[in-house]
Amino acid sequence: MRLRWEIALVLLLSVGRSAIYAVLGLIQALTREESLGDQQTSLNPSAGAEEFWDVLYQFLAQGFGLVPVALAIFLLWEPGKSAFQRIGLDFRRFGGDLGRGLALVAVIGIPGLALYALGRALGLSVLVQASPLDTSWWTIPLLLLAALRAGLTEEVIFIGYLFDRLRRLGWGSWSIILATAGLRAAYHAYQGFPAMVGNFAMGVVFGWCYRRWGRVMPLVIAHTLIDVVAFVGYPLAAALWPGIFAPPAPSPTPTPSPSA
Repeated sequence: MRLRWEIALVLLLSVGRSAIYAVLGLIQALTREESLGDQQTSLNPSAGAEEFWDVLYQFLAQGFGLVPVALAIFLLWEPGKSAFQRIGLDFRRFGGDLGRGLALVAVIGIPGLALYALGRALGLSVLVQASPLDTSWWTIPLLLLAALRAGLTEEVIFIGYLFDRLRRLGWGSWSIILATAGLRAAYHAYQGFPAMVGNFAMGVVFGWCYRRWGRVMPLVIAHTLIDVVAFVGYPLAAALWPGIFAPPAPSPTPTPSPSA
């Protein structure tokens, strides 16, 4: 019973809570009059050029976003064995981890981004503003930190933590892989159906790789690099293909006619 409560608390503090909000966001989007393709959401909203406190709060939000990761690692720690070594989140095999991470970017990251673009072209995906279009000096550091936070949060909790805990509950490997992939898909439901399909496939591939390699580090590297490309490259994509990636231009305010 304690283990079930522990799993529930970690999920409600982190990705489980986000998954619930994401599913509700998708349901809410589907109930609107405009189609999914005409709607948009923002992953990393911009701060005003002179709004120092907004920038500071954004940095703090990214830092506090890593607290659930720290909690999961703390709960995985056992006497005599580091949690980092247990789930393979260390630099002992960084060369091999980097090579595997880059391979995963090619295998799952590029097709995933292409699937999102296809979903946008077909009007099945919400427009995701992955980063602000009005870049400032703090934009790139914030985006890199956001990408690292996303990679650590999802891979440590979805893979490292849940694989360990669900195994202790007697779950089989493929039951764990499919369940965590389904949770990953729900976590991204606010982006639309193609994103859910792509993230489910990503969850299956990453889960299989973790079962085979026993290391989270290649998954964190791959996830972080995919998000870096998506976040940093978004302004370029919006400029090159505005009909797919750029938000619609605001309608001009009609000039009031002079009263007679």
